[in-house]
Amino acid sequence: MSERIRSFIAVDVTAKEVVNAVEALQRELLATGADLKPVEPYNLHLTLIFLGEQPKRNLDEIAKRLEGLPHKRFVIELRGVGAFPNPSSPRVIWIDVGKGREELVKLAQDVRALARDFAQEDEFTPHLTIARVKGPRNRDKLTAFLEAHRSDRFGEVEVAEVKLKRSTLTPRGPIYSDIYVKKLA
Repeated sequence: MSERIRSFIAVDVTAKEVVNAVEALQRELLATGADLKPVEPYNLHLTLIFLGEQPKRNLDEIAKRLEGLPHKRFVIELRGVGAFPNPSSPRVIWIDVGKGREELVKLAQDVRALARDFAQEDEFTPHLTIARVKGPRNRDKLTAFLEAHRSDRFGEVEVAEVKLKRSTLTPRGPIYSDIYVKKLA
C-alpha cells in the first residue's frame, strides 16, 4: 500500500516586516491570558486548498498540474484581525487580506480547479491564521483584543510562489516541508 501524505497548497508568508509585525501581535495576544497556540513564524502561510491524506502519485499529478498555472506575481496587503467562526466565539485568529484580495481569490480558484479530482473544500476565504484558541479562558479579553486590532496594518507580501506542502503532525506542532514549488512569472 502506498504511503499517504498529509498535504496542502499554500503561499508562504516570509516578508520580514510582516513576520515581525505578526510576532508582535502574537505577543500581545498571549498577554490577554487567553488559552491559545500561536502559529510559529516559520509556518505562516495562506492556505489555498487543504488536500488531506493523499497517495504520492496524486501529489505527483497535482505538481504536474501546478506547473501549468498561468498566474503572474502580485502583491497582497495583510490588514485587520478577525476570528472564525466569529469574534465573540473565536476558534481561529487570523489576519485579513486587503489589497490583492481579488488576485488571491482567483489564484485559489484556479488551484482548487486543478486539484478538484483529489480534494474539495468550501468557499475560499483569504486569511493568514496566526493562532488557534484552545479553550474559553479570558474570552472577553480576546474579544476586546480582536475589536481593538480589526483595522491594523501588517505590511505587504509578494505572492511569487505557490507551494505544494507536506504537513507532518507532531506533539509540538506541525512541521511543513515543500514537495513542489511553482514560481509565478
